[in-house]
Amino acid sequence: MDRCIVLVDAGYLLGAAATLLTGDAARSRLAVDHAGLVQQIRDRAQTETGQPLLRIYWFDGAPDRVPQPEHRRLRVMPRVTVRLGMLTRADGRFQQKGVDAAMHAQLTELARHKAASDIVLITGDGDLLPGVMAAKEHGVAMHLWAVQAADGAYNQSEDLVAEADERHLLDRAWLTRAITAAEPTPLDGPAQHASAPSGAPQTSLSTPARTPAPGDLARSTASVALCWSSDSGWVDTDDSIPLLDTLTSPQQVWVDREQDLEVTGEPYEVGRTFAARWAERLPHDQAADLLARLDQAHPRIPRFLDSELLRYAARFGTIGNEALDISDDHRVQLRAGFWSGIEQATGALSVPTS
Repeated sequence: MDRCIVLVDAGYLLGAAATLLTGDAARSRLAVDHAGLVQQIRDRAQTETGQPLLRIYWFDGAPDRVPQPEHRRLRVMPRVTVRLGMLTRADGRFQQKGVDAAMHAQLTELARHKAASDIVLITGDGDLLPGVMAAKEHGVAMHLWAVQAADGAYNQSEDLVAEADERHLLDRAWLTRAITAAEPTPLDGPAQHASAPSGAPQTSLSTPARTPAPGDLARSTASVALCWSSDSGWVDTDDSIPLLDTLTSPQQVWVDREQDLEVTGEPYEVGRTFAARWAERLPHDQAADLLARLDQAHPRIPRFLDSELLRYAARFGTIGNEALDISDDHRVQLRAGFWSGIEQATGALSVPTS
């Protein structure tokens, strides 16, 4: 049929984009406008193939194949289908499992049924070479898109490049229309605060000469507590600090899930989101006492609340998984974001400045 289909390996697209824009393949370092990115892909595919778009298949990994917020946003977009493989972590890096096999199966099935005259591949995986060769035998024109490589490095299989009918580059200018490096959120500075709960303790916040970012915190002495906040011995096991779950009504659970669709998954933002909800839902008659006790524990987060923060963060596939396999750097950023969120929500607590 005279139409085009796009198969996107999200791990390749966003990982290569992160390397190009930040020097690190970690996708958590990116801010992605998924709606804008999908529209760019659609427009370019139709222009370069000269055919109307049938569908975009978005292949990605997720812990236990559970859709993450970005996947839930994507799968309700018109002409977008999300296919998930496993996301595992090895040597401090997240790795996709089963994504290339799913892409290969989808490619060969589409070609065999002549679902499209042109198929666009956004991938660098040489394991798809047999699928590309089979699709060509079925009369499908194969278009291969490459993300601009950082520092002239090669980020696609040479055999895959050679087998493609058409090759096109997604350069920095094209990518940054929808993908940008996430701006580090400061840990301190002139605050624009919401009103503090009635009776909340007031603490004066000083502005440091230079506002530190999460990366600065990782090199400071405070990072020890922020990194290992929930370790045995650091805090009282029975801290009596209420958990967000106990402060949240069933109706609010659904509202939270919808709002999580707008959270990028960047660890610092996740920590801020969690903290803001917790502070806002404290009972008014107990808020002052609870906030004062939380301030006394600073910069450590009481254990049970900290564990709940890590479980919340694990919903975001770019941070960790259900086993709480979260890197030390992400733990530091999560907890730094938590304290910033508390300060933002209450205007009452200090945040790390060293």
